[in-house]
Amino acid sequence: MKLELHLVIVLLVVTFIACNEKKAAEIKKVEGIALKQDLANHGKYLVAILGCADCHTPKRMTEQGPVNDMDRYLMGFDTSEGLPPIPENVPLGPWVLFKGDLTAAVGPWGSSYAANLTPHETGIGTWSLEQFTKSLREGKFKGLDNTRPVMPPMPRHYGYLTDRDIEAIFSYLKTITPIDNVVPAYQPPSN
Repeated sequence: MKLELHLVIVLLVVTFIACNEKKAAEIKKVEGIALKQDLANHGKYLVAILGCADCHTPKRMTEQGPVNDMDRYLMGFDTSEGLPPIPENVPLGPWVLFKGDLTAAVGPWGSSYAANLTPHETGIGTWSLEQFTKSLREGKFKGLDNTRPVMPPMPRHYGYLTDRDIEAIFSYLKTITPIDNVVPAYQPPSN
C-alpha cells in the first residue's frame, strides 16, 4: 500500500512537471508571437515617421493633391509607367528632377529609382536581415559586398538607426503585401 502511494505521488509529480513544461512552452510561443508583433508594429511606426512611402510608394492624384496609392504600397518606381522625358533645357548639376510621384530622380549622379520594399522576390523577399542592415548602414546596393552604392536621393542617415530599429523595419516590411515589380537599374549620367 505504501509503495502504491509512493508510485501515485511520483506519477502526480511527473504529470505536474510535464504539464508545467508544456504550459511554459505554450507561454514562450505566445510571448514569441507577441514580441514579433511588437517588433513589426514598431517597424510600421518607423516606416511611417521616416517617410519611406514618400519615395517608395507611387502616388495618385486627388482633389487634395498627390496621395500614396495604397494598392502599390512600397513597390518602388512603377516600371509600367516609365520615366517621363527629361527637358533638354534643364541643366543637371545645379538642378535635380523628380518624377511627379517622387519614385525616380535624375541628377548629376544619373537616374535612380526607388526600390521595391515589398516581400516579393522582385523586392526584398529574398533578402536577409544582414543584407537589409548593410544596405541601410553601408549604402550597399541590395546589401551585397562589392556592389555599387545605393544612389541619391536615398538618405544615408538611416544608417544611424539602432539594430533593433532596423530589425523592426525589416520585420514589418516582411508583413506587407508582396508586389511583383522589377525596378529599373540605376543609369549613370550620360556625358
